[in-house]
Amino acid sequence: MNQNANNVVLVHGGFVDGSGWRQVYDRLTQDGHLVSIVQNPTFSLAGDVEATRQVLDAQDGPVVLVGHSYGGAVISEAGNHDQVAALVYIAAFAPDEGESVNTLIADPPPGAPVPPILPPRDGFLLLDRGKFAASFAGDLPAPQAAFMADSQVPWGVDALAGAVSKPAWRAKPSWYLVATDDRMIPPPAQRAMAERAGATTVETPGSHAVYVSQPAAVADLIKKAIQASA
Repeated sequence: MNQNANNVVLVHGGFVDGSGWRQVYDRLTQDGHLVSIVQNPTFSLAGDVEATRQVLDAQDGPVVLVGHSYGGAVISEAGNHDQVAALVYIAAFAPDEGESVNTLIADPPPGAPVPPILPPRDGFLLLDRGKFAASFAGDLPAPQAAFMADSQVPWGVDALAGAVSKPAWRAKPSWYLVATDDRMIPPPAQRAMAERAGATTVETPGSHAVYVSQPAAVADLIKKAIQASA
């Protein structure tokens, strides 16, 4: 790249919306970075990739594309966009060609926590509200975790089944933040996906909601990707 990737695009995961990125957004914009947040509807992988591409099309230069959780599947596909200089995975899925979230969670390691996903209803999934905090947001204040539980965005089963056709991490540099207290995506699975992608990896104590609870650590990793994308 002949210029720094000063543009950052943030992609949220399942059960939440883009508002959880607020503190990361504040830290990046205070440093002069131009930040856009994709409000991907999480109905289908194809739809979320298209929503992300629309935001990427609007950028005026190279982009660091960031995904949390299921958002990692989205950026793995959408990251093939010409504007994308680097990928950052935050406690995220990083599927290979032909893989989906479903295939990545199909065979959990023995003893791994099981996310409290309720049976699908009308093609959408929710987490058990009573178990949301412990599984998704164990390091957030109880009122904040309760609000996230009560404001869940239904996650489409089609989104989990959507397979990545061309993983961008095979062609572009990537970074990965492992949340070591994650009870949604087991940390060993995060490490394995990061290693497979050849990602520059850091670890921090944090729940699956690490992008909310540890915004400084998340923003710092994004800044490293920006600096390396000159």
